[in-house]
Amino acid sequence: MATENTRASARLMMAPAVVLLLIWMIVPLAMTVYFSFLRYNLLMPGTEEWAGFDNYYYFLTDPAFGTAILNTLLLVGGVLIITVIGGIALATLLDQPFYGQGIVRLLVIAPFFVMPTVSALVWKNMFMNPVYGLFAVIAHGLGLQPVDWLANYPLLSITIIVAWQWLPFSTLILLTALQSLDSEQKEAAEMDGAGALSSFFYITLPHLSRAITVVILIQTIFLLSVFAEILVTTNGGPGIQSTNLTFLVYVQALLQFDVGGASAGGIVAVVLANIVAFFLIRLIGKNLDK
Repeated sequence: MATENTRASARLMMAPAVVLLLIWMIVPLAMTVYFSFLRYNLLMPGTEEWAGFDNYYYFLTDPAFGTAILNTLLLVGGVLIITVIGGIALATLLDQPFYGQGIVRLLVIAPFFVMPTVSALVWKNMFMNPVYGLFAVIAHGLGLQPVDWLANYPLLSITIIVAWQWLPFSTLILLTALQSLDSEQKEAAEMDGAGALSSFFYITLPHLSRAITVVILIQTIFLLSVFAEILVTTNGGPGIQSTNLTFLVYVQALLQFDVGGASAGGIVAVVLANIVAFFLIRLIGKNLDK
């Protein structure tokens, strides 16, 4: 009886926070769904009319939609490849004892705390600028022609910038998992004659599989909505070469003032993100059950 009363009291105390959270989430989503069925342009206030599924049709048949989807997938995939492989490498290095280990770990994790807009500006002006950027200076020093990264390789440049931001997160999660590896397993493998590579592929990597799955799940959910880096560096260009789904919604909402079309695009983005999250959660569930 006392346990039931305690549970009831706990639910009662949690109820206001849960209700507030639901209102915070449901009200904006409901308004977005409502606007997605309206022909609503900010330049023509008072002329809103019911459009049905026209906004969805125009958004899905927009020539830029296919490019935006492809760019989104390439961006997410590229960042995941860099951060997972780089995170494993850095975590393995940082797990070794060496002088100044704490300071090095702090420096490796530091980029994760830099705001996306700030990091994008730093990379755009200090590294990738074709005139006075660090990469241009290195190219001149080697007798090569500097490359205008953001103009010639816009999506790759954004992938590098975003990967630099998320690499510390991946490293931190994988390093934590690596430190939980029982040292006796490594010692037993060494006694059996296993080399460094064999020990890594047959002991360390399988031990990191769950942490890698968690990294992929969390990063994918956030990477589907990358926006600030694109706005600051390439503004979706040249043309639509670096436009992802989030930036396409922004263009329709705040550049074309088409609230109805942008709302439909937002709902499409939410649906696609939930589909991806559903499959990733199933994947991580299977890995955790093993």
